[in-house]
Formats: sequence, C-alpha cells, structure tokens
Amino acid sequence: MNRNLVQSLQVAWGLPEFRTGVRHLIDLDEVAALLATLSVPDHDREVERSLLGLLRSGLDTVEIREAVLLLLEQDEVRRPLVAAAVEPLADRPGQVAAITSAAEDPAVRREIRAVLDSAKVRELIWQAIENQVSDNRFGLIRRAAVLFVRHPSVRRLAWAMRRHGVLRELRRKQ
Repeated sequence: MNRNLVQSLQVAWGLPEFRTGVRHLIDLDEVAALLATLSVPDHDREVERSLLGLLRSGLDTVEIREAVLLLLEQDEVRRPLVAAAVEPLADRPGQVAAITSAAEDPAVRREIRAVLDSAKVRELIWQAIENQVSDNRFGLIRRAAVLFVRHPSVRRLAWAMRRHGVLRELRRKQ
C-alpha cells in the first residue's frame, strides 16, 4: 500500500475536525488500530486488505463520503493532509507543487466529488486498486482505460489534474 496514503490517513485521524466529522459514522478505534499496524514496515497483506475494505465501505456509504468530502473542503483539514502526502516527495519539487496546486483548486475538488458520486466509477476504481494490490498490471491498465473511456467525469478530472501539471510531473523521470 502507498506509504503516502497511509501517512495522509494518519494525519487526518489526528485532526480533531476530521474525527469529529466522522465519529458517529465509523468505529474510530478500529481505523486507528489498522493505521498503526500499516505504519509498521513489515505488516501483513491482510491488514492492507482490511483497510481497503474499510475505505471501500466508507466511500460506498453516502453519509461517510459526504462527511469526508465536506471536511476536505476545509483548509485546516485539507492542507495538513496534502502536506503529509507530498512530504516524501521532497526530492521532486515539481510534483509537490503540482499536487498542492491541484488540491487547492475548487474545480479539481468538484471533479473528484463527481467521480466519487458514481457507483459504477467507484466500483471500477476499487477493481483497479485490487489489481494494483495483487500486482496485476494488465488489470490495472485495463480498468484505468475503461474509466477514462466510459466516464466523462474521470476525463474531466484528468484534464483538471493536467492543467496543474500533475500528469506531466508523474511521467517525469527522477
């Protein structure tokens, strides 16, 4: 699992605004235990699958998805999350700048909301994530292509990310 994602989730969990916003919807202790286990370098693959399952059920639950998206609209929640996600990329300042710029753009956040509002798109995203976790590169590429071709919201999100240079920086060699 991507260590940046785990670090971002840990930062989110440490923010009182975030915990208060989702406290009544999910078991915070279960998530905290999973995140603590994931932060250890030699964790079990089953822990990753448990966290992915929890994330998936959270995104599929309208109340949780809306609570998280509303919290991410708040600067005091979003900015520490972005900072944690890009911290390991300090040797790639272009990528840091592009990701930070995209995260601050309300148009990008609207497109993310549009993507996550579609059950079909969420299902394809989870299939792609499962393919990545299983090291199924062909399946991952196939799911990404289907997402891009069949779902205009994904194309709009990709275009919005491109405007900020995220795609260019991801392709750039280290």
